[in-house]
Amino acid sequence: MANDQLIIFDTTLRDGEQSPGASMNKDEKLRIARQLERLKVDVIEAGFAASSNGDFDAVQLIANNIKDSTICSLSRANDRDISRAAEALKGANRARIHTFIATSPLHMEKKLRMSPEEVLEQAKQSVRFARNLIGDIEFSPEDGYRSDMDFLCRVLEAVITEGATTINVPDTVGYAVPELYGNFIKTLRDRIPNSDKAIWSVHCHNDLGMAVANSLAGVKIGGARQVECTINGLGERAGNCSLEEIVMAVRTRKDYFGLNMNIDPVHIVAASRMVSQTTGFVVQPNKAVVGANAFAHASGIHQDGVLKARDTYEIMRAEDVGWTANKIVLGKLSGRNAFKQRLQDLGVQLESESDINSAFAKFKELADRKSEIFDEDILSLVSDESISHELEQYSFVSLSQHSETGELPQAKIVFTVNGKEVTGTSTGNGPVDASLKAIETHAQSGAEMVLYSVNAISGSTESQGEVTVRLQNSGRVVNGVGADPDIVVASAKAYLSALNKLQSKSDRVAAQG
Repeated sequence: MANDQLIIFDTTLRDGEQSPGASMNKDEKLRIARQLERLKVDVIEAGFAASSNGDFDAVQLIANNIKDSTICSLSRANDRDISRAAEALKGANRARIHTFIATSPLHMEKKLRMSPEEVLEQAKQSVRFARNLIGDIEFSPEDGYRSDMDFLCRVLEAVITEGATTINVPDTVGYAVPELYGNFIKTLRDRIPNSDKAIWSVHCHNDLGMAVANSLAGVKIGGARQVECTINGLGERAGNCSLEEIVMAVRTRKDYFGLNMNIDPVHIVAASRMVSQTTGFVVQPNKAVVGANAFAHASGIHQDGVLKARDTYEIMRAEDVGWTANKIVLGKLSGRNAFKQRLQDLGVQLESESDINSAFAKFKELADRKSEIFDEDILSLVSDESISHELEQYSFVSLSQHSETGELPQAKIVFTVNGKEVTGTSTGNGPVDASLKAIETHAQSGAEMVLYSVNAISGSTESQGEVTVRLQNSGRVVNGVGADPDIVVASAKAYLSALNKLQSKSDRVAAQG
């Protein structure tokens, strides 16, 4: 690989999914993977094949369908995990196994309960075993940044000798600061005799708000040539390094970094929207590159400058990352072919003609209630459609509610429980509260609501409302997302979606960050 090529490794589907409530079904994961392929991401970490049957199926599905990107599965440093990853990746054009084991004194003692020598031996054996199954092997020392330098050098030298082709140094807990982290990577590369035999990679978390800065320092000071990141910076705790910020920083400041990338940035905004709508994690308006205000100029001085010459206040063009005027794309007179074409333009591929017909029927139903259909509406429809593939315990049928000033709002909701129709009625502090309490009269989930948020999908009063409901029960956290022009209906759909996710108990093991 040329020394001026930067590899973009996206872990939205693996590390991003570790955000509480951000779990995705395999159809949703495939849809995002297709969008990442359009974005020309070099490596897609599709999941952690050994963590659950659901994750295995998702990795396998993505490996069988994505042809242009390398597909990667995470695995712990043991034969079972590695074999499971290799099996899931069989159908991939290009496959990578990413194996890891903790190397910091704290993790080795408290979590692994292993001696440094045992960890060294296991790291060597796992890479040797993986190398016999797949040619492209990435190794990560978990909590690498807080590891003893001498010991870390021994481990990394040994795994490169065993055949690791990429060495990733994670700042698992977001403890690093840019200059120190950059020099840490540089020291490793300088001290390890065979460091030139592997590509060096950085994986930073955002606990102190420095994931992007640390990653860029790892590249510029440390000489890393792969960055691990996620769309919208999605990830557990404060999140991961944000793909869109890394890409646009390196692209905008090519004078400083002097690096090339394969990324096609015009698909960044579409990818951001898709991930946001799928997970229910709303992008803050002032988020760099993909936030709604990223290219908005409110100050009179700024507006005047931009009108005279864009580059007075804009260091990159909105169009370069996929921002366009939110134009009307379809209406109620639009036919099935126009709808199908729009799905293709948005990077959405449904599995069968019957899926397209079903989504089109929902589109026509929405178009009767809403004269202007935007891209975001279509993505939302398709998300609903993919969810319906999953075995649902609860499904929305209809809702009526009455609210009047000075009186307690009342709601009556009809929904199905395992295919059988039930009706719930309740009063509440407001129409939404009454509707959700009406659901609970039958569901009796015992779940605690930890988040309720409403977001207008497109910017008018006619917009569909997108509601995210986060529920917690017995230590599990799930997000439910619902969309409808009626915000009360959207809330009921989101609540039922969250209840369905609570019912689907997929066992997962905690993975490297």
